[in-house]
Amino acid sequence: MRSHFLLIAMISLSTGCATHANSPGNEVDALMGRYDGAVPGASLLVIQDGKSVVQRGYGLSDIENDIEAGPTTNYRLASVTKQFTASAILLLAEDGRLALDDRLRQWLPSLPAADDAITLRHLLTHTSGLIDYEDVMPGDTTEQLRDADVLSLLESQDRTYFKPGSDYRYSNSGYALLALIVERASGKTFQDFLRERIFLPLGMHDTLAYVRGESEVAHRAYGYSEIDGRWIRTDQSTTSAVLGDGGIYSSIADLAKWDAALYDDRLLSDASRAAAFSAHAQVVGEPYQADYGYGWRITGDSLWHSGETIGFRNVIVRYPRQRLTVVLLSNRDDPEPYATAKAIAKLYLPKE
Repeated sequence: MRSHFLLIAMISLSTGCATHANSPGNEVDALMGRYDGAVPGASLLVIQDGKSVVQRGYGLSDIENDIEAGPTTNYRLASVTKQFTASAILLLAEDGRLALDDRLRQWLPSLPAADDAITLRHLLTHTSGLIDYEDVMPGDTTEQLRDADVLSLLESQDRTYFKPGSDYRYSNSGYALLALIVERASGKTFQDFLRERIFLPLGMHDTLAYVRGESEVAHRAYGYSEIDGRWIRTDQSTTSAVLGDGGIYSSIADLAKWDAALYDDRLLSDASRAAAFSAHAQVVGEPYQADYGYGWRITGDSLWHSGETIGFRNVIVRYPRQRLTVVLLSNRDDPEPYATAKAIAKLYLPKE
């Protein structure tokens, strides 16, 4: 693939359009250097003023079969999924099928009395105090959990970490339950609702909430972890099949369409987008200064969310006022991509 980029550079030189040494393109390649070569790679998207100014792959999406990463490579988004789960809830609120101040147990009455005061808004903003399902999974679990299994685990937890609404604690449990609520309010499976109401209307034809045995991921990236100096495939864990908190696969090509939809009302109303992008809770217990909206962290002028799971590290960072977005998806456990995405964004943001 690097030979492809070298060919482009040679053509540019021959036509008198040489790339300057200090151009953003060269600096971007330098920042993405760790992903390049015969290693688990990444796909990078930079959108400026509605145009994709960078849309390329680095390294390999499948080491065993020597398949290069590219714009259409589909990665497991992990917690970047949460903005789609939140949008599904907002769509159902617009439909009048539910309200954000509905009590959780109105939709999932099998949950214990300790959850009485939790609302859907608390789930969206990680202020519910729900017990983390990963902390109460049996230690000998070998089968992959689904969202319904998360509900079963929480049915036995008649306690919360704090009074709902009084604090912040990042909660995968909350977003797994939101996926179940989408199903109960819509009468469709979570994956079908996302496909019919979000992915297909936006032309995101290769994006899906992956269910093994039901769907296949086109152009799939497989996750890897570096162990004793070697990259080992670590694509799935016992929690990888939970959809609401992290089960979507997508590509930078499809996420460019998602980003475009977040500027207007083609999917969500102005009011819904304003609510999603507003600060509802201060993030604590994480290594970032941020507030939390509905499926988005908010830091200064930026809206962003990272996603980390076994074998994948991803981030989307949007600067709506400056009309700039950076998406970095990777199929490896290191490095953490947020700092790299911010450094790339700095190359395109107006100089202060």
